Amino acid sequence: MAYWLFKSEPSTWSFEQQLEAGAEGTFWNGVRNHLAKQQMMAMQLGERGFFYHSNEEKAIVGVVEVIKRYYPDHTDPSGKFGMVDVRAVSPLKRKVTLADIKAEPRLANMVLVKNSRLSVQPVTESEWRIVMALAGEAT
Repeated sequence: MAYWLFKSEPSTWSFEQQLEAGAEGTFWNGVRNHLAKQQMMAMQLGERGFFYHSNEEKAIVGVVEVIKRYYPDHTDPSGKFGMVDVRAVSPLKRKVTLADIKAEPRLANMVLVKNSRLSVQPVTESEWRIVMALAGEAT
C-alpha cells in the first residue's frame, strides 16, 4: 500500500470541511501540476493520505482515504488533468507541524521538506509511521 499527502489551504478547503463531507467524501480537484497528476494516477482504492493545511497553519491535521481512482477533473477546460475522491478517516490526536517534521532527522528526505510546493505527494511507509508516532497515533 502506498501513502500520500494532500495539501490544501484551510481557507479554501479545510479538514473540518472534509470531515463534514462524511463517508461519501469529495473530489480532490484543481491540481495543475504534472508530477502531482502522476501521483494521483498511481493512487489505489483504500490508500491513505495525510491532510496538510498549507500556508496559514503548515501542519498535518488528519488522515484521508482514496475512495475513487483517478478520473477527469471537471474544472479543467484543457482536459489534461484529473482528480481522485477522498474521504476523511480521522483527525490526528496532535497536529504535526512542518517545523516538527523538519526537526526530525529521519524525515529529512520527505517530499514535504524537499519540494514543499507540490500539492499531492508520495509518503514512504517509514515516513508515515514516524509522522503517526509524532501525532501520538498507533500504526
